[in-house]
Amino acid sequence: MTRTEFATGSAVFLAAAIAGFFSAAWVDRHFVAASVVVPPVSSTACVGADGSWKNWVWANVPMLSPKCAGNR
Repeated sequence: MTRTEFATGSAVFLAAAIAGFFSAAWVDRHFVAASVVVPPVSSTACVGADGSWKNWVWANVPMLSPKCAGNR
């Protein structure tokens, strides 16, 4: 292996390592920031007098939820 080949190989390796580092940093910053967004959590879910869910922001609903405090 000549010095020129060694220098070229070292430069390519260094460039790939730096590109990988910056790529990983960008991916972490981009996707982690998107996954941190969470809907606000309010008080405990309950069933109102009309049978509708109160204090539940997600699409799925818990089974056997208690009645709301004012409806007991």
